[in-house]
Amino acid sequence: MGKFDGVLLYTDYDDTLYNHHRTVSEENHRAIRYFMAEGGRFSIATGRAKRTFAPQIAKEHLEFNAPVVVGNGAGIYDFHADRYVLRTQLSQDAPRHMDQLCSCYPGLSFEAYHGDDIYVHHPNPVTLRHLERVGVPYRECAMEEMPTPWDKVILEEDHPVLQQAQDHILSHWGTEYEAIFSNRYLLEVTAKGANKGTMVAHVAKLLGIAPQNVYCMGDNQNDIPMLAVSAIPFAPANCSQPVKDWGARLVGDTDEHAVAQVIDILDGIYK
Repeated sequence: MGKFDGVLLYTDYDDTLYNHHRTVSEENHRAIRYFMAEGGRFSIATGRAKRTFAPQIAKEHLEFNAPVVVGNGAGIYDFHADRYVLRTQLSQDAPRHMDQLCSCYPGLSFEAYHGDDIYVHHPNPVTLRHLERVGVPYRECAMEEMPTPWDKVILEEDHPVLQQAQDHILSHWGTEYEAIFSNRYLLEVTAKGANKGTMVAHVAKLLGIAPQNVYCMGDNQNDIPMLAVSAIPFAPANCSQPVKDWGARLVGDTDEHAVAQVIDILDGIYK
């Protein structure tokens, strides 16, 4: 028996678990190993799809003992069993809706995720920077050539345009989609109800973990749904303004091993 038996901790990956060098510090690794050794269940809830997150596991020597929330809540993937626990997909109307949206905002680019494949429409500089960052192959093609169904879509442009696109999606098709920022230049579109919060809650239920023992940490708007199901919603000091305005409990920034700081706080709660 360990002090963290029956405790679940989820953290966002980009700009939360790793620092500004895009690496996970040894301090964070050490704290996570301690948390799991004391019976805690730890995992990651990421905006990255399974395809784009998988390389990070080997690159950063990531350790976790609960399923990973992928695609900004589009699915839950058990990397140890190599299978989806749960997977959602956009409706068959998604290509038509994206076509209408791109007609309204001609500068928009988007990435459509179909299984393990990424299809790109009208790449702009934001798209190219993002694809370079995730470092996996993709195919640029016309919308009608993209296979469906899509797991999620990432819209890319300058922030003011994306704000207009978000308003358009929610006002026209708000019953079908979640549309939420993972940073100022990436607007994530998933099926209605598919977000990090619902997926973390689903995993907690599967593992038999009580809501009062679920903790989450994230830095951006797309993390707020999982912060809302967290007994204490944590965020690094360098999180986005929407997370600060929402009222997350701030710890040090990501260069100060923020995840390790959260585990230290939990170490004081669970004796």
